[in-house]
Amino acid sequence: MTRYRFHVSPDGDDSAEGGPDTPFATLERALHAARTAPGGATVRLRAGTHVLTEPLVLTEEDSGTAFRAHGDGPAVISGGRPVTGWRESGGVWTAEVGALDFRELYVDGRRAERAAVDALPEGTVRTETGYATPSTAPLAWRGPASVEFVYRGVYPWTEARCPVAAVDREGDTTVITMAQPAFAQAGDVYNYAYDGYTGSGLELPTRVENDPAFLTEPGTFALDRSRPGRHVLHYLPRPGEDPATTRAVAPALPVLLRVEGARDLAFEGLVLADATWPRAGAFLHYHGTGYYDGEGAIEKVPITEGGSWVTVPARTKAIPACVVLDGATGVRFDGCRFTRLGATALAATGGADLTVRGCDFDTISAAGVTLAGTRGALLEDNLVHRTGLDYPGAPGISIGDTTDCTVTRNHVDDVPHCGICAYTGRGTRIIGNRVTNSMGALADGGGIYVAGPQGDSWQTGAVVSGNVVADTRTPYNFGLYTDYGAAWVRCEENVVTRSDNTAVLTVAPPLDHVAYRGNVWDAEPVGADAVPDGVDFAGNLLLAGGDPSAAAAAERISANAGLLRERRPAA
Repeated sequence: MTRYRFHVSPDGDDSAEGGPDTPFATLERALHAARTAPGGATVRLRAGTHVLTEPLVLTEEDSGTAFRAHGDGPAVISGGRPVTGWRESGGVWTAEVGALDFRELYVDGRRAERAAVDALPEGTVRTETGYATPSTAPLAWRGPASVEFVYRGVYPWTEARCPVAAVDREGDTTVITMAQPAFAQAGDVYNYAYDGYTGSGLELPTRVENDPAFLTEPGTFALDRSRPGRHVLHYLPRPGEDPATTRAVAPALPVLLRVEGARDLAFEGLVLADATWPRAGAFLHYHGTGYYDGEGAIEKVPITEGGSWVTVPARTKAIPACVVLDGATGVRFDGCRFTRLGATALAATGGADLTVRGCDFDTISAAGVTLAGTRGALLEDNLVHRTGLDYPGAPGISIGDTTDCTVTRNHVDDVPHCGICAYTGRGTRIIGNRVTNSMGALADGGGIYVAGPQGDSWQTGAVVSGNVVADTRTPYNFGLYTDYGAAWVRCEENVVTRSDNTAVLTVAPPLDHVAYRGNVWDAEPVGADAVPDGVDFAGNLLLAGGDPSAAAAAERISANAGLLRERRPAA
């Protein structure tokens, strides 16, 4: 049966035939043509930027379609909009961007950071509705309702964000009123007791973002949203940048691609870029990609018998993704790049037989890949780095409630919290990965983190084997971290070096049917001096003692871990 091929080029014409010499101009037109082709079709994307005006949605009728880069240069599927009409005043560029609402900006392909200051003025105190300070500095904020407070480490593994509502002067005091109900909800979510100390709610922010008054560092920006529908972008250029020639792109679409129930789709050699998350209100992060949105109860959960406890939302919502698979089967991403994305890059919910192979994930605001309830997925030979740039609690790779999923021969590097996370699942395989420079911002996590039951026997449980974990950076971390009642997990022949702790055997709830065998590390795990009943701990090798067999084992394991391909990290 003939497989139809349609071509699309940014310089094409949607009234053309879609042939090699008569390409369409838009992906929407090419998709419409592919739907009318019997026996499936291939859409070939020519080099250039293919700008989407709305998300590309693929359903059952699109099953069997393949989208491939033509090979004549990068084929970029973009949800961004170029910023034009710059005006320059006092060294700052401004441009009206209409109703666009974004937290990311890319200038000549490079991510610009939001303008910020590291702290509120000295003498600031928290109040019931926000903060009070004797300083008049906040009165100089030009768009207070656009300002966002960042709270890193409100729990060691969390970073919260809350918007400001107003700034006013009352007598000798500057009053900062925070947006509600977010600020009150934060006071409910973040409470804990540890070693006799009790903490409650949000104290002083660790960073204050997004006002033109904060533009002191070249290459930073602020988006003033004080006039609805007439937002103004402020940008402090780097030396040598010229408003006439510098290309700035603001992400506009929240989703680039959505697959709903389709089967047997292929995406090959494409670049998926320039999407945002137009999040309204606060971001009350709890763990991983989960955050509290005000729905559901807040529970007080004991941590230790000594009285330590923490408050936990009964339900959380997941950070959304810019590429979404919902109930899809047999979807493949080969050799694609996911970049400049303002949420999680790729998320699959349900479905089966997803393959993500040889892809790059970089410059991502949240997680690289998340799987929830998926069966038979394979994540192989992917480079995941510079993720969690706006939401640092998000792991590089996260899977949960999955069945028979394999994460193998990937390299996860330069991430702010966990590298690879596996929550409750069945038949998970985490094999031969390399995780470097994880835990760069938050604490209480690890290079590879496994939590909850992973099956009901050694045959159905999780295998964490042949991985190399190095340079977990912030204090209080574990290279290999089996946590929170992990059960039926085999951690075998992994190498862990330069971590605060190599692993931990004593957690609450306790580990059950967890094996640590044949691992090589430079320090004994926490709890190795009194191994708990639920842990099988034997045959592990210690590099610190100069044992030649330990060095040889580490070299052998390291030689077989990480990417199958030889390449430099994506810029």
